[in-house]
Amino acid sequence: MPADFPLAFEPLHRPPDLSGEHVLQFAFRGRELLVTDGGALPDSLEALTVVRSQYLGALNGVHCLSTELATDAEAPVGHRFRDLRRLFGRLDPALLAVAGRAVQVMEWDRTHQFCGACGTPTELSDNDRSRRCPKCQYPMYPRLAPAMIVAVERGTEILLARSPHFPPGIYSTLAGFVEPGESAEEAVIREVFEETRIVVEDVRYFGSQPWPFPNSLMLGFVATYASGEIDIAADELEDAGWYDVNSLPPTFPGNVSISQWLLKDFIERHQ
Repeated sequence: MPADFPLAFEPLHRPPDLSGEHVLQFAFRGRELLVTDGGALPDSLEALTVVRSQYLGALNGVHCLSTELATDAEAPVGHRFRDLRRLFGRLDPALLAVAGRAVQVMEWDRTHQFCGACGTPTELSDNDRSRRCPKCQYPMYPRLAPAMIVAVERGTEILLARSPHFPPGIYSTLAGFVEPGESAEEAVIREVFEETRIVVEDVRYFGSQPWPFPNSLMLGFVATYASGEIDIAADELEDAGWYDVNSLPPTFPGNVSISQWLLKDFIERHQ
């Protein structure tokens, strides 16, 4: 691989000869990652049944594999299976980022063993990260669902809401998936209006974050209140309101997600 690759992780799809190489194993039972009790990746999978593995690329020059384990796999002594959300702040951020990539590649590979059009067993492509049907020649790439998340601002106030899926009392910025045929900016305007009946304008890109729950790319925006009164969609939200920068409700702790980055940016600009 090029020594001057500009990112820590280099995605590759053609596995080299890994015999004798130190390899980082991202091993999953379902969507749970196998880690040691100390929060590290396992040194070996010898005691476990491997269903299939996928070569991911290299992290700082070390080759990485995503590995699907049997659904009844038991963690070896000194190890445990953990949902990736529970590893934020516990697993090295670079490893956690590759783990998010690994679980999506593993799940894509597991669910595309057969062609959805004709049922023929698929084959891994030599040219890119895809599986192909040898009969239809139809390529199947890992699924990626773009989603938007937005900080809606009204002066020193921000629009925050509660989803019924959040922990008790927690609020966050609004988010939703981009639909076919619309831009991310249009998705921001539509989602905010559908969920709260608030109209926004001046939609500005903030940043992005891969989010493997299950396979999203979060696109962050900041938008300005234009008009409307809050009227929540009861099937989407439990509550929503405008909160001054100096009297924010409880939000998700930490600084690992783009929703937290948006809130931090809002606070820094308005306090």
